[in-house]
Amino acid sequence: MNSLILIFPILLSFVFALYGVPKWIKKCRQTGLLWEDMNKYGFPQNVAGSGGFVVATSFIFGVLSYIAIRTFLIGSPDGTNIEIFALLSVVLILTLIGITDDFLGWKYKGLTRRFRLFSALFASIPLVVINAGISTINFPFVGNLNLGLIYPLFFVPIGVTGAATAYNMLAGFNGLEAGQGIIILSALSFVAYKTGTTWLALVGLIMIAPLLVFYYYNKYPAKVFPGDSLTWTIGALIAVMAILGNFEKIAVFMFLPYIAEVFIKSRGRLKKYSLVKPNKDGSLRLPYRKVYSMTHLSLLILSGFKKKVYEKDVVYLIFALQIVICIFAILIFI
Repeated sequence: MNSLILIFPILLSFVFALYGVPKWIKKCRQTGLLWEDMNKYGFPQNVAGSGGFVVATSFIFGVLSYIAIRTFLIGSPDGTNIEIFALLSVVLILTLIGITDDFLGWKYKGLTRRFRLFSALFASIPLVVINAGISTINFPFVGNLNLGLIYPLFFVPIGVTGAATAYNMLAGFNGLEAGQGIIILSALSFVAYKTGTTWLALVGLIMIAPLLVFYYYNKYPAKVFPGDSLTWTIGALIAVMAILGNFEKIAVFMFLPYIAEVFIKSRGRLKKYSLVKPNKDGSLRLPYRKVYSMTHLSLLILSGFKKKVYEKDVVYLIFALQIVICIFAILIFI
């Protein structure tokens, strides 16, 4: 019976997104909140912006309903609600920062990089104050090492900031951000379930549900873009799940494409875009002589096998790589 009740938060977040995303697209068209699709020839300005706000809102309502079920129907003597509220606080702060950056970026070039980094550090405070996670970490060749206060005061903020920032870098292609979120969060939810933190697995599923709806409208050809309100939120949620579930090593392994993205972008001092140059027939070509993103690398690889490479091809190759990495992470660490 309890298991059936716990399906409700997942369904609630799914239904909220199912209703909210089309409404958001319609409202954006009415108000002119439309962004250019930079990977389409001529850069048509006809795609609704900041749709990640609907996903984040759906997630928050779903998690709040889960807390209500735990409190009034199941009971929560283990004090997990405190950790859930800390998780929600991190997500909410970064959603607000993300939507602000989206709206300012639309007309006023967005928030500064320094302010965004500071905001991500600030968003980690709810985890710091509850001393989230376990400070004992197993290092290769060293063994278990208790980091004490260094873990919550340093590693937790760095983890949240790094994940949110890196996730925001590998973006700009129809369906890419939402699809990657579905893949990684599905894998982490499985890990959470297998390692005994079933409540964390459910929280992951509550986010996956609206992401599935959003992906339907965001996949090629996109009708809505996620914006920073989605990328920052998903990146931070991945870090928070890893910290609260104590499977940081697994999450870092699954995050390898984003770590690679940071290193590749560093070649261009983090100033080169992940976008490519579109042709009239919809095919793509590299924007620079060198590779400055995982999307550029994917396009380069595919060009060796296909005469013409399209946006969907690049996205699906990154999906395939991410799925393989997630499978290896589970096989190695679980």
